[in-house]
Amino acid sequence: MELRDIEIFLVLAEELHFSRTAERLHVSAARVSQAIKKQERAIGGDLFVRDTRNVRLTPLGERLHRDLRAGYQLIEDGIQGAKAGARDAEAGLTVGVIGPQAHDLIPVTTAFRARHAECGLTFREVGFIEPLAPLRAGEVDLQTYWFHSDDEGLREMIASEPDLTFGPVVITEPKVLMTAAAHPLAQRVSVSMEDLGDYALVGFEGLDSVPDYWVRIHSPSHTPGGRPIPRGHTFGNWEETMATVAASRSVCLVSAEAIRYYPRRPGISFVPLHDAPRGRWGLIWRTDRETPMARAYVQVAQDIGPRHFDLN
Repeated sequence: MELRDIEIFLVLAEELHFSRTAERLHVSAARVSQAIKKQERAIGGDLFVRDTRNVRLTPLGERLHRDLRAGYQLIEDGIQGAKAGARDAEAGLTVGVIGPQAHDLIPVTTAFRARHAECGLTFREVGFIEPLAPLRAGEVDLQTYWFHSDDEGLREMIASEPDLTFGPVVITEPKVLMTAAAHPLAQRVSVSMEDLGDYALVGFEGLDSVPDYWVRIHSPSHTPGGRPIPRGHTFGNWEETMATVAASRSVCLVSAEAIRYYPRRPGISFVPLHDAPRGRWGLIWRTDRETPMARAYVQVAQDIGPRHFDLN
């Protein structure tokens, strides 16, 4: 029995009228009659009683209607789901990343492309100064974002951004201290967070576009022992930050990715922080703009798990 003939039977079972069925399906009444007769011959029994006044299902027809209706709906749902998936894939997926993190996400991206080869995947860099602006403007579908190192701090972040969904952690790595190559700390094997009390720390102070919790994480006001940390320049982007650090005695807390991607920057050194908590990067997206392809990318990230980097 062909799918079109099944559709004709189901619609006629609802309409109980050959002409209305034909109009609804945009076929001729003769095509409807032909399809029903074909089905009755194949089954070996009448499906409808036809007389001059009305059309009604026979007991055999009622049973067939019950059995076919659920199966046909599953087929329709599957077809519509496939069409929606094709539209979503054609629309593509844009992932926002901070700095060079597209390279760190290669395992997730490779697996995603293997599962969803039809989806056009692109990356867009997101700046530190306005880290959520592209996401909220709809310019990216999801993005990497700095997650607090402990769960209590992460809960505060989530509460501060009620319109966003915080997904899986994708990267963990140590924090390091970026200094000028000639800085007194640059020759140390490692330094402590307590050492920050003796040097000006470059940060985000005064920038309304940077969330307060980011300022506290990346530019703390006090050492763990309670000493105030002097303030250095407020920076606007990564290049400005490195230039400021290289030309002064200011220092800056950064992720260890800086060592992986900027190891030979003239005038810059990176010193391990032996008592700083590991940093975590995760995926976030606007809750009201969650797309199937974004969900698929997040699912791949969950399946693979976070990528852990160390200094060695």
